Order: sequence, then C-alpha cells, then structure tokens
Amino acid sequence: MHIDIPEDKEPIGYVWGELVPGIGPAAADLSLAVYAHTTLGLREFEAARLRIAQINGCLFCLDWRTDRDGEKVEDGFADAVAEWRTAEAFDVRTRLAAEYAERYALDHHGIDEEFWTRMYRSYDQREVVELTMCLGSWLAFGRLNRVLGLDTVCVLPGH
Repeated sequence: MHIDIPEDKEPIGYVWGELVPGIGPAAADLSLAVYAHTTLGLREFEAARLRIAQINGCLFCLDWRTDRDGEKVEDGFADAVAEWRTAEAFDVRTRLAAEYAERYALDHHGIDEEFWTRMYRSYDQREVVELTMCLGSWLAFGRLNRVLGLDTVCVLPGH
C-alpha cells in the first residue's frame, strides 16, 4: 500500500473519508450511486464494470460481483468478459457494454461513428449517458484503489 493508514482506522474509510474530507465522501457517493440508481440490466452493467476492472487490474473490483436482489451473473462471466468479442453467452447489449468499456478506457479517441451507430441501435441516449458515467466512476476509482494499493484491503459497505 502506498498510503500510511493509522492502525485504528479502516483503510478505505480513512482514505475516502477522513484523508480528503472535501473530496472523498463526494467520490464515495458517486461510486455508490452507480450501483443504487442504475437502470441498466445486470449483465450489461457487469460486463462493462468487469472490463474496466480487468483493464485497471483492481483486485477487489475483479473479485466483486454486483448483487441485485440475490441475483448475480453466472460463474465464468468474468472470463467471458475478457473474451467479449467471441463470448457466445453475450447478447448484443452485453457485448456492446464490454466493447464500450474497453474503448472508453483504452482508446476513447478511437470511438468512431460506426461504433456509435451500433451503440444507438441497442441503447437509447439516457442509457448511453448512464453507462458512460458508470464507466467514468469505475475507471477513476478502481484505478485510484489499484494505484494506491487499496485494492488489497478495500471493502465496500454491505459487502
């Protein structure tokens, strides 16, 4: 870990709350809001989230599975996300979510009109904005956790 955590403090709460009180709680609120308020289907949500986690290398994010009223994606889903181009279990929306996540994280300048045409065949504008905000949150905060070494000690509320 690259941050000194007092022995009596829980690492994620300390870094995200106490260490930067003017920024951390707002960041945590955004991080939690993408889970609490999403309207995206579980499979497309998890495909995008896991692709960002794979790119970031955040250990906690790679291990996490979003739970919606007791429903989670199936075992092996993360492996399929890594192979999103050829994953047989993916519908068009799930495949597009993984592709968008990868392009967003690795080549946002290369997102071309051909991609947007395909995207808007399956997603409406509200869904695209929502997914984009989710991607931004996961990219920023998963990378923050990984870079600072928090991903090995990170525990989200309720997990």
